[in-house]
Amino acid sequence: RSSDLSGKGAAMVTAVAYRLAEQHRQIVETLEEFSLSHEQLLEVKQRMRTEIEAGLRKKTNDKATVKMLPAFVRSTPDGSENGDFLALDLGGTNFRVLLVKIRSGKRRSVEMHNKIYAIPVDIMVGTGEELFDHIVHCISDFLDYMGIKGARLPLGFTFSFPCKQTSLDAGILLNWTKGFKATDCEGEDVVTMLREGIKRREDFDLDIVAIVNDTVGTMMTCAYEDPNCEVGLIVGTGSNACYMEEMRNVEMVEGDQGRMCINMEWGAFGDNGCLDDIRTIYDKAVDDLSLNSGKQRYEKMISGMYSAEIGRLLA
Repeated sequence: RSSDLSGKGAAMVTAVAYRLAEQHRQIVETLEEFSLSHEQLLEVKQRMRTEIEAGLRKKTNDKATVKMLPAFVRSTPDGSENGDFLALDLGGTNFRVLLVKIRSGKRRSVEMHNKIYAIPVDIMVGTGEELFDHIVHCISDFLDYMGIKGARLPLGFTFSFPCKQTSLDAGILLNWTKGFKATDCEGEDVVTMLREGIKRREDFDLDIVAIVNDTVGTMMTCAYEDPNCEVGLIVGTGSNACYMEEMRNVEMVEGDQGRMCINMEWGAFGDNGCLDDIRTIYDKAVDDLSLNSGKQRYEKMISGMYSAEIGRLLA
């Protein structure tokens, strides 16, 4: 009888081991689609370089997928910055309003106070006026919270969507990403829309001095601590990068002296099909079911907003 039990036990262990081995084989086989060889990575690097150069050149920028947008930021912080500032951060389903107090000199410091506000889905996909009225409502609440509604502070607007900037305080929205679809915004200056929202409320006034992409804000924040920092990288809800470029290579802006920060908008890398040979069936399914099918394909392959859906499809 003991030999029978031993035989059954051995058979059970063998069956479990076989099942686990088969599951492991299936997992490895599935994940192989997401693994790129060193040679493939070098090829992707070369394709990215090609798209970068197309975005920087005036004659090819119009058709370039990686737009290489000038940010009109000509230098990184040098430590002499001083004063109280408001900051807005819009780039996903949450919206932050901050009061930033910067002190220069020997006791250089940065003190921040902030509140986070949700942006409901119906606001994300409603009208542009509804979206900016909601933003202004959040700003008003924060000013009350901090007791500074009477002060006309300078404001920096971190707006994490593709914008063509014509100056430091003007940015035309090229297209929404990350689930936003608010109407009557694309092709419009979002700084003007914010100013109009503030006027409609008739509750406070602000001096909007700059609009920057979140990658640019990330680079500037790090550069305040480390002057060697000249690259900003975001891999969060979406993905993007920026860096300081020599003006002689920036054909979309007049002048060739000095440098300027370039907002790459690399989330659109691959929108022209140049990554089709490495996109998996899961990447294609996520893209097909998204609000902006065919756009931001690189972002959909690597960023947080889409990774959970890729995981669900794999399961």
